[in-house]
Amino acid sequence: MLKKGVKSRVVQVDSQEKWNHITSKPMYQDSPIIVNFTAMWCKPATAMEPLFQEQALIHKDAIFLSVDVDEVKGLREKMKIKAMPTFLMMTSNKNKEWEVMDKVVGANPKEIKKRIAAFIQFGCIQVQNNVEVLEF
Repeated sequence: MLKKGVKSRVVQVDSQEKWNHITSKPMYQDSPIIVNFTAMWCKPATAMEPLFQEQALIHKDAIFLSVDVDEVKGLREKMKIKAMPTFLMMTSNKNKEWEVMDKVVGANPKEIKKRIAAFIQFGCIQVQNNVEVLEF
C-alpha cells in the first residue's frame, strides 16, 4: 500500500493502444521498463501489488507498468504470459524494439526485489534458452 499522499509511479495499462503509446515514446527508449502482468482474481498477483508499488518508488530511473491480463488479452498472448504474477524486465535495442531481458514468474518477493535491482543497476540480466541467468 502506498502511504497517504504518495502518488503511484506505476502506470496502469488497460489497452493495447496504451501499451503501444507508452512503448513507442522516444523519451522512454533509454529507460528500462518493468512490467507486472497481473489479474484481479489471482491472490498471489494482488499480494505482490504493494511490493511493485514500492519498487517503483525506489527505482525512479525505470518505467513501471501494470497490465491486467483480462483487460489486455492480446498483450498477454504476445508476451507469452502463462501465469500470474509475471514480471518482465525490458530494454530497447538498437532498432528501438523492446526486448525481454529477464522474467520472474510467481509471487517471490525476495527474488523480485533482487532481480529488479540487478536489472536496473547492472543492466546485464539476460534470458538464455528460457532459463533466467544473472550475469555479473
